[in-house]
Amino acid sequence: MKAAIILFPGTNRDRDMAIALRGASGREPLRLWHTETSLPSLDLVVLPGGFSHGDYLRCGAMAAHSPVMREVRRFAQAGGHVLGVCNGFQILIEAGLLPGALLRNANLRFISRDCHLRVERADTAFTRHYQRGQVFRAPMAHGDGNYFAGEELLGQLEDQGRVAFRYTDAAGRTGPGSNPNGSTDAIAGVYSENLRVLGLMPHPEDLVDGLMGGTDGAPLFSGLVESLAA
Repeated sequence: MKAAIILFPGTNRDRDMAIALRGASGREPLRLWHTETSLPSLDLVVLPGGFSHGDYLRCGAMAAHSPVMREVRRFAQAGGHVLGVCNGFQILIEAGLLPGALLRNANLRFISRDCHLRVERADTAFTRHYQRGQVFRAPMAHGDGNYFAGEELLGQLEDQGRVAFRYTDAAGRTGPGSNPNGSTDAIAGVYSENLRVLGLMPHPEDLVDGLMGGTDGAPLFSGLVESLAA
């Protein structure tokens, strides 16, 4: 699997993502600076976490207009797979590659803790090594992760099976106590219409080795490799 990690000023989770991709594929991912105006032949583009451009305007808003994002849009429109985590999710929304909005956390505080995610479907390249309804643990670290979708969009996401993950407790139950940032309908991640672009706020790349405290996130990356490896 040929993967590239896009770097913006303020990106700080690229090394974590590289560890996860390298561990799953055995290949070192490329790292591409945001001023690149072309992409090499790739199977996967990843937008990692951090604080692109310092989040000075609005999280992901400036990065969405970086030169490389024109190529990421073309890659996605041609059927390429794209993964955006945390700030990467924010960038994908600002770039129009995923729907909805990411607002300030409901408690207006930065949240840094583990959470539990429930897999809503297991038939995508990202989730094929999970089971539907499976609950796994993932770290989260964000101040603007409150996913918002209006009634019409929420209905579309549900009807089209585009909700990827929901925040739950360890037993897979949703509720105010298990929805740490107040996201609409406890949504933690969403897909594009063709299910090839995924954005989520928590960090599965930070739990891919026992030395990290667990391997709950590893199936996401091993599934991608199985789906996309040439």
